[in-house]
Amino acid sequence: MGKVLVRAFGVSVDGFGAGPEQSLENPLGVGGTQLHGWAFQTRTFRTMFGQDGGSTGVDDAYATRSFENLGAWILGRNMFGPVRGAWPDDSWKGWWGTNPPYHVPVFVLTHHARPSIEMEGGTVFHFVTDGIRAALERAKAAACDKDIRIGGGPATIRQYLQAGLIDEMHLAVAPTLLGSGEPFFDALDLVKLGFTVAEQTPTELALHVVLRRAES
Repeated sequence: MGKVLVRAFGVSVDGFGAGPEQSLENPLGVGGTQLHGWAFQTRTFRTMFGQDGGSTGVDDAYATRSFENLGAWILGRNMFGPVRGAWPDDSWKGWWGTNPPYHVPVFVLTHHARPSIEMEGGTVFHFVTDGIRAALERAKAAACDKDIRIGGGPATIRQYLQAGLIDEMHLAVAPTLLGSGEPFFDALDLVKLGFTVAEQTPTELALHVVLRRAES
C-alpha cells in the first residue's frame, strides 16, 4: 500500500508556505520564489525544464527523492492556476505548458466541475468537486500500490493533516523571512497529530526536515 506524502515543500523561517498576492505574474506569491531557491539550482529541477547542469549534492538528492515511486498527485486549485470562480473556458491547462512534470494522474480540488485534461507525458488532470477524501480515494485507485503526493498549496496540505491523512512530510525550510503570505502551521498541532522528526539535514540553501507519523 502506498503512502500519502508531502515532498519538497518550501517553508520560510517565519512559517509561510507561499508569499502574498498570488497571481499569474507571481504564482508563488510576492517573494515566494525564495522558498524554492534550494531546488532551482539542482540537476533534477533543471532537467525538468530541459536544461543542462545543476547541483548534484544533498539538495538534489531530496529533489530526486520527491519524485520517486509516485502514482498520483493531489493539488489545490491555486497550484493548478490563477483562475478563480467558475472556469470561463477550457484554455487554462496549468502552469507547466504542454508537458507538465507529473507524468501520472493529478487530482485538482475545486468547487467548479471541469472535464479531465490529458497532457503530454502521461499527466492527466482530473477535477474533483466533492472534497479531500473523495480526491484521495480516486488518487489511491489511480496510484495502485504507489505513493500519493499532496502537492499543496499550504491550505490543502493543512486540510489533509487535520484529517489525519498524511503519513510523511519533507519540508525544506528556507533561510528567509516573508513577513506575510499563506501560513503553513496555522491551527496545526503536529505532536498531537502523531508526527516526529525523522530526519534533519542542513545545506546552504535549506534545512531539510522529514516528519513522520508514528504509525506510518
